[in-house]
Amino acid sequence: MYEFMSLFDNDPFSLVTMTTSINKRPYVPMFLESLGIFTPTPIRTEEAAVVIDDSGAIVVVPTTPRGSPPIEQVTKPQNIRRFTTPRIAIRDTIRASELQNIIARSALAGGSAQMMMADLVTEMAYRLDGPNGGLRGKQAATKERMRLGAISGLVLDADDSVLYDWPDLFDVSLPAEIAFNLDAASPAPGDLTTLIRQTFRAVLRAAKAGNLSNAGVIALCGDDFFDAFVRHPDVFTKYQFFTSSGSMASAGGNMANVPAFSVFPFSDVDWINYRGSDDNATIAIESTKCKFIPRGIPGLFQEVLSPGEDFQSMNDYGLPMYSMVIPDRDRNQFVSLETYSYPMYVATRPEVLFSGRLGG
Repeated sequence: MYEFMSLFDNDPFSLVTMTTSINKRPYVPMFLESLGIFTPTPIRTEEAAVVIDDSGAIVVVPTTPRGSPPIEQVTKPQNIRRFTTPRIAIRDTIRASELQNIIARSALAGGSAQMMMADLVTEMAYRLDGPNGGLRGKQAATKERMRLGAISGLVLDADDSVLYDWPDLFDVSLPAEIAFNLDAASPAPGDLTTLIRQTFRAVLRAAKAGNLSNAGVIALCGDDFFDAFVRHPDVFTKYQFFTSSGSMASAGGNMANVPAFSVFPFSDVDWINYRGSDDNATIAIESTKCKFIPRGIPGLFQEVLSPGEDFQSMNDYGLPMYSMVIPDRDRNQFVSLETYSYPMYVATRPEVLFSGRLGG
């Protein structure tokens, strides 16, 4: 009989092959990941250094008489902070009893090692991407929660303990929440667009976007905020016909018919009803809140990726995820499928993390 554990001596189950395979496949779709606002920053160490440089202010140089020395530029010493990247590690153990029927099917078909390997690969794929999200889905959900924390300033662990309080770590304060009185009884025409315009200016000025022509702002909205926003008279006046694709089409002549979790542009801002986890709590924007995010500004948000813990990954640039198979060579009873990731999501300028809330 073919020795079962010898299957795992084959190349398809090596660290390099499994890691390459898992990183080639797309993650479970996650909205903040799809925005592409986090710049991937692979590093070779467990510790990331962040340089805080506030020298981006425009300086007007005073004139000097001809023949006199020029004004000497003063370069401030670098302010460097160091942070250790966290680890996301998940394991799924496949026991011999669970695979017995799969192996039996292969035996009935001739019992070749190739058939047994094909069955095992199928089972591995199921454990990675099963109907409950699998290992890859759990990794992706964890990272989405960290991204959402980064754009809010506070990255939390699964138990809500604080991993990174970026405003505190960078010695800055978050901007005060902006009140959007979207349910006012008799709003003055244009008041909302004026408030959005003021917010847009404040966000881009705080981001120090320079002369980037493609810099813009998106607004991620909780459910109640989004619903109140689309029924506001200013919005209703401009968009009586709208679809979630952004094209003009019949929506019944009423902005209340805008689909849930849709996105549309208004007053130079893309307004998005953020869809988080199904419980609207584990990964979510508070229902009455809105987060304003600058986009098109390289390096403003970063995804720092540290290397894995094994000898093959040591001192290499970090990858989004590592995967490996660990057989039980002592008792020949189980196989563990493990995934590892070492990401740190950084908001390099917490002073740009503007937010809004319903209320006067």
